[in-house]
Amino acid sequence: MTQLEVVAARPMTFGTRQRVVSRLRRHEHVWISTTLVLIALAATWGITRWPAVVPWSSFVPLAVVAGLFLPLGMIRGVYLVLVACFTVAAVLKLHDKESLWGSMVILLVVMALMVTVARSRARLGVQGSLGESMLVDLRDRLQAHGELPDLPTGWYAESSVMPAHGDSFSGDFVVANRTRDNRLEVALVDVSGKGVGAGTRSLLLSGAFAGLLGAMAPTEFLPAANDYLLRQRWHEGFATAIHFAVELDTGDYCIGSAGHPQAVRYHVGSGRWDVVDEGRGPVLGVMETSAFPRVMGRMERGDALLLYTDGVIERRDLDLSIGVDRMLGAAERQIARGFEGAAHRICATSAAGEDDDRAVIMIWRR
Repeated sequence: MTQLEVVAARPMTFGTRQRVVSRLRRHEHVWISTTLVLIALAATWGITRWPAVVPWSSFVPLAVVAGLFLPLGMIRGVYLVLVACFTVAAVLKLHDKESLWGSMVILLVVMALMVTVARSRARLGVQGSLGESMLVDLRDRLQAHGELPDLPTGWYAESSVMPAHGDSFSGDFVVANRTRDNRLEVALVDVSGKGVGAGTRSLLLSGAFAGLLGAMAPTEFLPAANDYLLRQRWHEGFATAIHFAVELDTGDYCIGSAGHPQAVRYHVGSGRWDVVDEGRGPVLGVMETSAFPRVMGRMERGDALLLYTDGVIERRDLDLSIGVDRMLGAAERQIARGFEGAAHRICATSAAGEDDDRAVIMIWRR
């Protein structure tokens, strides 16, 4: 199996949720048929037994069920039938006028809301509640691309991604891969925008970048990513990225940055964190260039590397240097307690807080 096939197949191991969605899609016609039969029976019974047995309020959940499980065209048909029932009741004076018109107004409001929701689903080309299942599936695939692979003895890695305001989608994402020749490659990407607004671009780019990662030499990854982004011709198409590749047998590594905050490395010999100032290139998706310099080095036992996005260090009312010092202080506290869980702790104490997407990757060697 090729590396691209592995990347494409890996998200499908998400198991339970994938199987539930698949079964719902296979039996979709059953849901539609059952809903239509129930609506027909309820309308018939309602007209014949109105108003002695069937309360007006019973038609509200009927409208909701139709809006959730039927295609947009059928929803409109069902709602016309319900409105016709109320019209017949008004003409035949089956109930007092105040109760009738009050129920009619409530039902019309519910119908309008359900039609609005159904129209948004119709834009996706899906019907019923399967649109939400599709979005959940896409979110899980995005998270799967960022799962860090198993590493050999002595190597450890953790990542933490926190969307702004607790959203499900983030403009920051991680892609990682361990190649057959025992090289770990990790890319941390920050797409323009944040939260749900950047979620669609993150979904597309994570799949594309995951396919590139490990399929070419490390020095070619950022130029290839830049070319891909330029071809999309997005209005807000730029992104920043940092790419890290390390030979797990020797510890030799290289880092390249595309307009991204620079990596920070912990040297066990000096006992301090230092910013890696070299290997800086332009932002992805802005200009046609292959000038993405790399910085080389070696991770010895006891060393660590920290990658992060701008949400960790930036805040509108805070100078950037203060944000960097704050992050380095948080990283310094991890030395004594160990690096396990450090990515999550540093991400949680970021300068931007809940106002921006933030992501942290910690890689260390023992």
